[in-house]
Amino acid sequence: MYITPDLVLDERDIEEKFVRSSGPGGQNVNKVSTAVELRFDAEHCAALSPAARTRLLQLAGRRANQEGVVVIRAERFRSQDRNRQDARRRLADLIIRAHQRPKRRVATKPSRAAKARRLDAKTRRSHTKRLRSAKPDLD
Repeated sequence: MYITPDLVLDERDIEEKFVRSSGPGGQNVNKVSTAVELRFDAEHCAALSPAARTRLLQLAGRRANQEGVVVIRAERFRSQDRNRQDARRRLADLIIRAHQRPKRRVATKPSRAAKARRLDAKTRRSHTKRLRSAKPDLD
């Protein structure tokens, strides 16, 4: 399966199973297996680097099981072929996101002017609240 020019997955790592879809659909929903359950064995995929594999399993969340298999269920469409394409596209999106290294956070400190602005805003807000709760003078 083609993901990017640099990354091509082996079809043996992907297993597709067609199951009956849930939800409305009349007689069709009881007869035709249109939903796709795509299983991708990320743990044993040679095309993924160890770092990308870790990020993929983290991004997949509860869609990934203990064995490192990512399970994607697609039942959005009424056609088996469109659900199959949808599941493969969602897998490709996950893998592309997993291959992007997260940016390193650079620790910064607020400037002296920013601290002054924040304290000034707090003082003004405090003054406004103090004026609201002041007891009126009865002279």
